[in-house]
Amino acid sequence: MASSGPAEEIDLYEILEISKSSTKDEIKKAYRRAALKHHPDKVPEDRRADADAKFKAVSQAYEILHDEEKRHLYDTHGMAAFDPSRGGGMGAEVDLDDILQQMFGMGVGGGMPPGFDGGAGGRGPKRPRRGRDEEQKYEVTLEELYKGKTVKFASTKNVICSHCKGSGGKEKAKPQTCERCKGQGVTVGLRSVGPGLVTQERMICDTCEGTGKVFKEKDKCKKCKGKRTTPEKKVLEIYIPRGAREGERIVLEGEADQVPDQTPGDIVFTLVEEDHDIFQRAGDDLSAELDITLAEALCGFSRVVLKHLDGRGIHLNHPQGKVLRPGQILKVEGEGMPLKKSDAKGDLYLVVKIDFPEDGWASDPATFESLQKVLPGPEPPIEATEVDEVEFEPDAEIEDFGANSGDPRAGGGWEDDDEEEGGAAQCPQQ
Repeated sequence: MASSGPAEEIDLYEILEISKSSTKDEIKKAYRRAALKHHPDKVPEDRRADADAKFKAVSQAYEILHDEEKRHLYDTHGMAAFDPSRGGGMGAEVDLDDILQQMFGMGVGGGMPPGFDGGAGGRGPKRPRRGRDEEQKYEVTLEELYKGKTVKFASTKNVICSHCKGSGGKEKAKPQTCERCKGQGVTVGLRSVGPGLVTQERMICDTCEGTGKVFKEKDKCKKCKGKRTTPEKKVLEIYIPRGAREGERIVLEGEADQVPDQTPGDIVFTLVEEDHDIFQRAGDDLSAELDITLAEALCGFSRVVLKHLDGRGIHLNHPQGKVLRPGQILKVEGEGMPLKKSDAKGDLYLVVKIDFPEDGWASDPATFESLQKVLPGPEPPIEATEVDEVEFEPDAEIEDFGANSGDPRAGGGWEDDDEEEGGAAQCPQQ
């Protein structure tokens, strides 16, 4: 007869091909893609058995990760939280005694040898539980994402005390049962779940840190003072590859705080891209404004138009006779962001912005006369039965268009004074 054994350590995020920071909507979309891909009815007969197994794995991953409570249990305890042989499973309560045994090497009854299950059936030694990951954001400039970057930094983390090997006590000293939790490793407290509503909640004992045992002051390890761990500084290094994007995660495996009887978690950096003064990014492409004069727009130019993220000057040669217009877009292939693990790059899009001369830039009438001869002539006159010469305001704002009309289609919109104050709109008195 096959042994029930511990639940297999599988990565549900990997099954759905998503990151641990994915939202519920992203999880749902990933599940739909994976379900369609692995549905048994969508594959040939000889691959149906394999597709059926994958389809069930995808469905299980979605059922756990899309439910916030189950997802929290999985992130905290792994698949052990859903092992039916331990009181878990998709619809069952998690066996707190088993979870505590995994985390601290003891059960609710206390006194259990680390790494062994004292429940019925004697399931034998277990793999150490994995500690929590440490998540933090890391801000990077667009230049750093373009060129790549290696960062060294000093990190202080807790490590297993080298003097007592994580026991917290002196050699041959015997711990006593924790009086606060009576050796159970957990305490019961009240948690508010709504106005006037509270519920009982079992929490890890903060006196013994879930071990159920404490040492007398004279028996505590002199180095860690009974805490079982000591702080240690270490120089760490992270590498940000060329072309990395915002939201990507840089993982330093096993560099999180150490806890006795646990495998250390990871330090995870999530990249946050800072805004840039010149460039905007969309995927692997970049865009920037191309500032040119009116003379250059009409007559062409050949010059360096901007400085790229790696310091190179980008030179454009725009021929005479081809007029550039405001808002026109020039595409420069291969000058966007680099693609990771590739020599290829995205494209650079330059949006034409023409700097027109200031008022009164030429006061000589002969200059205007010369320009009128060179530039295209005016539009033909519009025939009308009556003509009025009017004054105009040269710097009006389009937001003012219809602002005082009460028409919701107007650019400036309109507001209801009564609704602005939070009350219902009132009908006028008859």
